[in-house]
Amino acid sequence: MRWGILGGTFDPIHLAHLRCAEEILENFRLDRIVFIPSATPPLKHGPGITPYEHREHMVRFAIEGNPAFAFSDVENRREGRSYTVDTIGYFRETFGRELEIFFIMGQDAFDDIQRWKSWRRLLTLCHFVIMTRPGWRKGSLRKALPPDVAARFSYDRKARAYHGPGGKDIFFTSVTPLDIESRDIRERVKTGCSIRYFVPEAVREYVERHNLYKR
Repeated sequence: MRWGILGGTFDPIHLAHLRCAEEILENFRLDRIVFIPSATPPLKHGPGITPYEHREHMVRFAIEGNPAFAFSDVENRREGRSYTVDTIGYFRETFGRELEIFFIMGQDAFDDIQRWKSWRRLLTLCHFVIMTRPGWRKGSLRKALPPDVAARFSYDRKARAYHGPGGKDIFFTSVTPLDIESRDIRERVKTGCSIRYFVPEAVREYVERHNLYKR
């Protein structure tokens, strides 16, 4: 089994999330993409994050109809902060060696990975698929990681991947650039502007029905 893991606050989930997931599913020949809303993001603080139950419902509505997209509430079932290393550990323990995990993240988040809990161990637990920004150049690995860690990865031109310790790879991949951000969507709702075609229609209706983002 080859699964992609896509986490985030998804506040709200939007079409760029879905399009990126679809392209990675196809390009890496994955069997499934699992969407995992963060219950208590360790690097995001304050009362501004929408309650988990609303974000869960929006994700479920957004992925409905795509048999390759799945939902997991693993981070909501676990107490404390939502750490990726714990989530990846859960999937490894639950499904064992039969499951090959591809953790999907944006380049901005990868550049900040040294702030993540047990990030060195995380690099040995799963493959990483880094969605690059326009204008990406080789060298991003050394920019994100300390020299001693980056030196343990070797680039394979045929696989277009950096092979690392424990046989795990880091892939830098381009996806269709859709300039959509959850923050901008929330601001549009707050100011009374339409979010149609930024999010799936079911998500737009949910936001309107529950009066989200207006305060």
